[in-house]
Amino acid sequence: MKRRAARELALKVLFARDLGKGEPYSLLDHLVEEENAGERAKSFCRRLIEGVITNQESIDNTIQKYAIEWDVSRIAAVDRNIMRMALFELLYLPEIPKAVAVNEAVELAKIYGTEDSARFINGILGNVIKERG
Repeated sequence: MKRRAARELALKVLFARDLGKGEPYSLLDHLVEEENAGERAKSFCRRLIEGVITNQESIDNTIQKYAIEWDVSRIAAVDRNIMRMALFELLYLPEIPKAVAVNEAVELAKIYGTEDSARFINGILGNVIKERG
C-alpha cells in the first residue's frame, strides 16, 4: 500500500473521529484489516493520526489564522481533516517534502471534497508555506 492510500485511511479515521464516530485506533485497526494494508501503511497512518490528535489545537490555530473569515468549526469536516493532516506533515514531519504534503492534500480534496475544496486547501497550505517557509 502506498502512502497516498495510507493517507486516505488516516483521513477516514480522522473524519470519523471529528464526527464523534468511534475510537480512532480501533477504527484504524478495522480499516487496515478491511483494506489489507501492511504494517508500513498502518505505521504511517498511526503516525498521522497521533500527530494530528496530539497537535490539533496548534494545527487548528494555524488553520484559523489563514482561513480568513472562516471559523475552523464551520469548514467542511473533510476539508478540515485534510488540512489538519497536511499541516501536521508540513509543520512536524520535515522528512516529507512540502510539495508532496500539499499535492497529496489537494488530491484527497479532489476525491473526497467539494468542487471548491482543492482550491481552498491549496490556498491555505500555500499561504502557510509562504509565511513559514
